[in-house]
Amino acid sequence: MKFITDFKPLLRRCENSLAPSLALAALLLASLPAAGADAGFAFKELDDRSLGLYDAGQPVLVYNFGVIRKDGVPPDRARSTYVHPLYGLDGEVLSDDFPKDHYHHRGLFWAWPHVIIGGKEYDLWMLKGIEQRFEKWLTREAGAQRATLAMQNGWYVGGTNVMQETVRLTVGPVEGKGRAIDVDLTLKPVGQPVTLRGAEGKSYGGLTFRIARGTNTAITIPAGVTAGDLPITNLPWADLTRRLDGRTAPSGVAIFIAPTHPDFPPEWLTRHYGVLCIGWPGVKEQTLAPGKEVSFSYRVWVHRGAVTDAELASAYAAWAGPGAARKARR
Repeated sequence: MKFITDFKPLLRRCENSLAPSLALAALLLASLPAAGADAGFAFKELDDRSLGLYDAGQPVLVYNFGVIRKDGVPPDRARSTYVHPLYGLDGEVLSDDFPKDHYHHRGLFWAWPHVIIGGKEYDLWMLKGIEQRFEKWLTREAGAQRATLAMQNGWYVGGTNVMQETVRLTVGPVEGKGRAIDVDLTLKPVGQPVTLRGAEGKSYGGLTFRIARGTNTAITIPAGVTAGDLPITNLPWADLTRRLDGRTAPSGVAIFIAPTHPDFPPEWLTRHYGVLCIGWPGVKEQTLAPGKEVSFSYRVWVHRGAVTDAELASAYAAWAGPGAARKARR
């Protein structure tokens, strides 16, 4: 940009001296990029399967609407309709996809291990007998201070759509040491009831985040930093921070639950190998009636560096309201 700043006065002096033609000088000035041309959010289609979001030219996330496969991974682990990579504030890749210990984990995603329809059981978590498919974009808006991406997906058993899934991602700018990504998910059974249940003894089934490989892992909840993994634990929020491979400083992701969430606060499973799993309805199944919607709202807070439980509580209260933590303790 220094070259551009120094070059403009020179062109103007050329105009005044009539050394070049006025027309040529005007053309050169018009061809220079305007300051701040890269400011704000922008979407970019990376290929026929993935859509990237950028903020001032820096990557924020990729939404994979097409089917993603990986060499060396069993073909029945192909998946779609999830976020990966999710990027940190310094361009680091925060999420993992196709990790060797759990090939079915896929960045930031939402899936259930027990889906029962018409007396038959399917596994959206392990991608057995049922799959999520992208159907259409509902919103793709990118502005100076906000980006919104909304889409309609379906859950398919063979060629039959059994669940309409609507997802909305609302992404804000970096503020302080974090960036907020709001995730709104709505499910509506199609044609017949759908029963959902989380994993036995663990509760996972719902919004899930798998972090990239690293060390110095810390999981923080409202009570503070946890020493061990937490199965079937009701929480309004949790944070997963680690020093990613190749980096000298930690970074992480917190997931906040809106007080309007069904059965607030829902059950969680946390694992120090690197995953946060929200479990709704958890270990006790719930049946959704055809045509009736159930909605979930979350905030994914991407942050730089380690954060304290007090900082997390403050960020949560700023979004959910000061009474949310008290409601969660009831």
